[in-house]
Amino acid sequence: MSVQPLCFVLMPFGSKPDPTGGPDIDFDRVYAMAIKPGIVDAGMVPIRADEEKLGGIIHKAMFERLLVCDFAVADLTTSNANVLYELGVRHAARPRTTLTVYAESHPLPFDVKLLRTQPYQLGQDHTFPEPHAQRLRQSVSAHLVALRSLEQRDCVQDSPLFQLVTGWHPQPLTPDATESFQGQVKANEAVKERLRRIRSGSQSAEGRRAMAPELARIRSDLLAAETSDPGVLSELLLANRAFEDWSGMIEVYEGMPDQLRSQVPVRQQAAFAYNRRAEQAGSPQDRATAVHLLERLEAERGPSSETSGLLGRIYKSQWSEARRGQDAARARTFLIQAVEAYVRGFEIDWRDIYPGINAVTLLDVQGGARALARKDRLLPVVRFATEQRLASPAPDYWDQATLLELAVLSGEVDRALDALDSAVAASSEPWQPKSTADNLRIICEAREERGQLTEWVRAVIDVLDPRPRDG
Repeated sequence: MSVQPLCFVLMPFGSKPDPTGGPDIDFDRVYAMAIKPGIVDAGMVPIRADEEKLGGIIHKAMFERLLVCDFAVADLTTSNANVLYELGVRHAARPRTTLTVYAESHPLPFDVKLLRTQPYQLGQDHTFPEPHAQRLRQSVSAHLVALRSLEQRDCVQDSPLFQLVTGWHPQPLTPDATESFQGQVKANEAVKERLRRIRSGSQSAEGRRAMAPELARIRSDLLAAETSDPGVLSELLLANRAFEDWSGMIEVYEGMPDQLRSQVPVRQQAAFAYNRRAEQAGSPQDRATAVHLLERLEAERGPSSETSGLLGRIYKSQWSEARRGQDAARARTFLIQAVEAYVRGFEIDWRDIYPGINAVTLLDVQGGARALARKDRLLPVVRFATEQRLASPAPDYWDQATLLELAVLSGEVDRALDALDSAVAASSEPWQPKSTADNLRIICEAREERGQLTEWVRAVIDVLDPRPRDG
């Protein structure tokens, strides 16, 4: 059986804003439905820089892929700066075997217009329906098969640098280095696939019990081997999060190379894990570490919706603990800090609904004319942002859960029940509905203290988190 060549994919991750003002574009959907299967159909192994999920591109790994992967597909839609930079590196190193594609509703920048780029259609509201995906899949496959044939005949250059600059012949890597890297990439892809399979089993208690030992073994083996591949470590971190193994997440974080540990999303995930473990075990040291990580991030990079939202979560936890300890003064201080952190995060990025929904929830809990008036001003903005996200091609659990929480805050029973069904169906990790249930309990407790009826909300909570009620 012939060896399958590697095909490196250069494209944005997740949903990205449309620079022409249209709906966000879900690049993960484009990859999963068309580009990845198109590469597989061409008999190649798709490689995507999936460490971008957490830490952004690590330059050494990215340069290795650009130099060594036999083929590449670059999606130039939205003229993403990282993609264009990576394409430039690829064109400087490889005379051929690079396929460029783009959504035809988005004009290409002048410098890449001379490329023979394959257009595709996103469809109405950028939903990228199945027929459009199939056309792009078939096109990617056909073009890669053709490129493979041309590459074997050593003809037809697609790099403008090789085409236009006479005598440009950079020294290629040695065969030994190339084979070693390709072998390591394939081994890493196999590990990531195992971790994705384990992560998918986190949905049920039976799955978590069955797969937790395997996850622990993989974590131990990878850390003992001092694995440095950022994609493997990112997947390992997320797998431990899915299993609510906060100590495992922290162990992975502490075993990462300094370059990956310094990335903003990795530090945010570490703070998340330290705080969750503090909530679970009551460790003041873990709580202090989480706060330190986030405060340093704000000092170095300025506030962001994610960093401020995570700080808000910590203050909210401290508020809950002070309430349980019947320390009213400290509880009020932490509540005010939580509200301000969440509002700060939401005002930085109105599209990030996580700090927004927590801000309006805690303002409702805070009560009083000023807090409730502030909540009433923010709530319609949070609702609009949520509705925009729900209109995207692939809304996630938090979009559905936020709509549920907004309906509870507004007393809309029917809308809440509809959102509940959608949220339960969209849940991908078991801690997610528990987190929503905790927020709804907070609302219930505050409203019950004011003499409001909340029995229907308690029924919603029982669906999200069917643990016995206290008392």
